[in-house]
Amino acid sequence: MTLWRSLSTLIALAFLNTAAPAQQPAQQPARCSAPEYRQFDFWIGDWKVTGANGQQAGTNRIEVMLGGCVLYESWTASGPSRGHSFNIYDPGDRKWHQTWVDNSGTLLQLAGGLVNGDMVLEGERMLPNGASRLERITWTPNSDGSVRQHWQASTDKGMRWQTVFDGMYRK
Repeated sequence: MTLWRSLSTLIALAFLNTAAPAQQPAQQPARCSAPEYRQFDFWIGDWKVTGANGQQAGTNRIEVMLGGCVLYESWTASGPSRGHSFNIYDPGDRKWHQTWVDNSGTLLQLAGGLVNGDMVLEGERMLPNGASRLERITWTPNSDGSVRQHWQASTDKGMRWQTVFDGMYRK
């Protein structure tokens, strides 16, 4: 009986697929098609990431999703660290936003945009001890197709910055 039910379901699906298509509504302009949504496209790809010391830091995959509206990041460090981010341009405030989470429990929320061709995102992060820290990440596209990512932090409201990570992305 199960075989008969499966066969009849397949026949019904085949019939539905050959039926005349339903009327489609008029095409609406594609969301996220403005040039601002493409400002961070230089980061799209499968990357090997090395640190400032030239050692492999990990791999990163940046892909477009949700109809071209979102860049999704999947980071895998050479060690146990793993993380993901969602990156989106918000036409309301005309800024790029990143929400980063990782397997150590870190939540990082940044906002910003292009500055002289670099993508610069900043945000304040609350630390487990109750202190806050400013975070700034700058992505610089290079003429050879590589991308430099420079992550900095400040505990004195941006007066002095320390490098957290300085990496080079190569496809």
